[in-house]
Amino acid sequence: MKRYRAELLVLVGVVCVSVLTTTVLAADNFSGTWKLNLQKSQYTPGPPPRSLTSKVEVMGDTINFTFDGYDSNGASIIPDELSIKLDGKDYPIADDPNRDTVAMKKIDDYTTEETNKKGGKVTTITRTVYAKDGKSRTATTTGTSVDGQKISNTAFFDRLS
Repeated sequence: MKRYRAELLVLVGVVCVSVLTTTVLAADNFSGTWKLNLQKSQYTPGPPPRSLTSKVEVMGDTINFTFDGYDSNGASIIPDELSIKLDGKDYPIADDPNRDTVAMKKIDDYTTEETNKKGGKVTTITRTVYAKDGKSRTATTTGTSVDGQKISNTAFFDRLS
């Protein structure tokens, strides 16, 4: 009976380590520094940003972004930092003319979805898929701008680290 318990404890330990490893590695799919590849990206109606690099860190159920880049007019990307829980709830965004709330959720270990709203109305939804090889991510945004233009953007990012 004691031998059976010992084997059971070893099995439970292996399962716990496997679950913990899977959870930690899942966060690593999103985390990293990502640079927008303008040649592989499409912006409709456009124009695209001049440049964009984002650092992504996942801590528990929160995803943290640090942005460095310039919009099509040469102005700094706003906001330059953003922390959102991956729970699908709306969180306020300051100083952004295109949205006043954002909600994010994790779809699976390789996909997130972001819903942007202005005045309580959904404006855009961005689905970001991280490549299984960890080398790239693709963010597809659809919706309508605050001035009523249809948006259909595909932004391709290369992983820097």
